[in-house]
Amino acid sequence: MSRSGTGISRRRFLESGAELGAVSLLAGAPAVAAAATPETRFFVIGDWGRNGKHHQRAVGRAMAAAAVASNPAFIVSAGDNFYESGVTGLSDPQFRTSFEDVYSEAALHRPWHVILGNHDYRGDVEAQIAYSGVSSRWQMPSRYYTRTASGRDGGVDIFYLDSSPFIRKYIGTVTDISGQNPKAQLVWLDAALGRSQARWRIVIGHHPLYTALGGHGHDQPDMIAALEPVLRRHKVPLYINGHDHSMQYVEMTGISYVTTGAGSHTYQPGLPSRAGYCSGDHGFLSVAVSGAAAQLDFIDMAGRSVFARTITA
Repeated sequence: MSRSGTGISRRRFLESGAELGAVSLLAGAPAVAAAATPETRFFVIGDWGRNGKHHQRAVGRAMAAAAVASNPAFIVSAGDNFYESGVTGLSDPQFRTSFEDVYSEAALHRPWHVILGNHDYRGDVEAQIAYSGVSSRWQMPSRYYTRTASGRDGGVDIFYLDSSPFIRKYIGTVTDISGQNPKAQLVWLDAALGRSQARWRIVIGHHPLYTALGGHGHDQPDMIAALEPVLRRHKVPLYINGHDHSMQYVEMTGISYVTTGAGSHTYQPGLPSRAGYCSGDHGFLSVAVSGAAAQLDFIDMAGRSVFARTITA
C-alpha cells in the first residue's frame, strides 16, 4: 500500500516542522569522502528484498534520484534484505535479483552498510557476510560492527546491531538465532559507546524499541529491556530501525526513534498512540548531520519529503 497512515495529518506535521526546512539536497561533495565535508549525509532503507516487486524498484529509483542531488556518503540497509527466508548461500540469485539489479543506477554504487533482519535469519546468514567479499559496495564485516563518518564538530560514529538474537520469541523457531549471544553483544555495545568520542553516536538495528504506533506488535519489549538502559546511559540521541513496514518517528525519554521499513511491501497503519508520525507510504530515510544538528527526512517513492524533523546532540 502507498496510502498515508498518519494519525495526525501530513499537512499538520509538515506545517509544524516548516521551520526545520524541507529536504535539502546538496550536491558537489565527493561521494565517499565524508571527512572532507561539513555535512555527513546517508540514506537508510529497510525491509526491501522482494525481487523488485511491491514498489521496491520505485523506491530504488527515488533513492537514486535523491543520491544524484545530495550525494550521500553511504547507504544503510536496516535488515530483512531477502524475503521470505534470506538466502540459501553465496550463489543465491537473490543477490542479483533483489539487490544488484534493483539498485543498479550509478548513484547507488557507493558503500552499503548492511545489517541482518529476522527474515535473513531464516536463511544462510554467513553467506550475507561473505558477500562483502564479492560485491564492491555490500559491506557487512560481521553480525554487528561500527563505522565512523568524520564530519564537522565532533564527527559521527554509527553502531550497527544484530537485533534478532534479543527477541526471545524466535528461540526454537525457523528464525534460527541458536548459538547467538545477545549478552555479549550488549557488552560490546556498552563498551564501544563508552569509547566513542563522537558528538553523534547513532545506533541502528533491525527491530524497534519504541514506535509511534506503540503497543503489542510494534514496540519490542525485549529490545526496550536490553537496550534502552545502554542508550540512555550513553546519551544516544538517535536510534534507527526497520522491521515495521512503515515510516515512523517518535521521541521517548530524549531519544529519537525512527522506523524506516518501507523499502517494498508496506501496510496501512492505524492511528499513532503517541505524539509522532506514521505512514504506510513506500520510501526511505535521509539523515544529514552537521555540527550539533541532524535533519531527518522521510522521502517517498515519488521523491517527495513527506516528513522532516531536525534533532540535536
